[in-house]
Amino acid sequence: MHTKNTPVTGPRYWAALSCVSVLGCNTGDFVSKVLHLGHTNGLLPEAAVFAIILLAERWLRVRTEAFYWLALVTMRTAATNLGDTMKHEWAIPWLVALGGLAVALVAVQVAEKLLAPRHPDEVATGIPNTNAFYWFTMLIAGTLGTVGGDYVADAVGLGEGWGTVVLTAALAAALSARTILGHVGRPSYWGIVVLVRCAGTTAGDFFASRHGLNLGLPVSTAAWALATIVLLLTWRAAEPIPTPVQSAV
Repeated sequence: MHTKNTPVTGPRYWAALSCVSVLGCNTGDFVSKVLHLGHTNGLLPEAAVFAIILLAERWLRVRTEAFYWLALVTMRTAATNLGDTMKHEWAIPWLVALGGLAVALVAVQVAEKLLAPRHPDEVATGIPNTNAFYWFTMLIAGTLGTVGGDYVADAVGLGEGWGTVVLTAALAAALSARTILGHVGRPSYWGIVVLVRCAGTTAGDFFASRHGLNLGLPVSTAAWALATIVLLLTWRAAEPIPTPVQSAV
């Protein structure tokens, strides 16, 4: 993805990512339950939509973050369905699923470090190079967050409400630590993404399900889509720090 279409990390970015995480939780459930595609049948159409977004971003000479955020919503939707597939279709035990996904997350990062050099724009935006490794890692992180959020709500027994409170507090602490330490490396970035996904999972279920506010999937999905759009349009995006190279990745 071109750097010109990639946002810069900061309060706006993490707030928008949090909204997208809740939205993606709802859209994943919307696809499986309201559209009746189930947990697995929606994965192929979601992959096709994701590919179309990336191809449009590459071919169209338009400078807009919309490509990035649409790709994230699609990826988060697929991660929700994949996480639910692991739990409900494959019946993988909680700790096995969490451990396996965590190992996969680390393995992909090690592979990227060995095979793909760090892009200079990564320092300017604070976001890892948005190549194939990035999107694959985002899928794993989203799936891990889906399973992790449900684990906190169901297995730990906090429920969607208190689970959201605890996970949001953990996310706020992690973001504060990252800001204070000034560390913008990949491990801290992906660690926070996983926390965002965990909190987004419990929050999405809290707003939509009968165990929470019981808004229903159509209303909750529409509300979070509107909230995401309003946030992105009204909160001015920061410009990346100029770097010697500004190229497509």
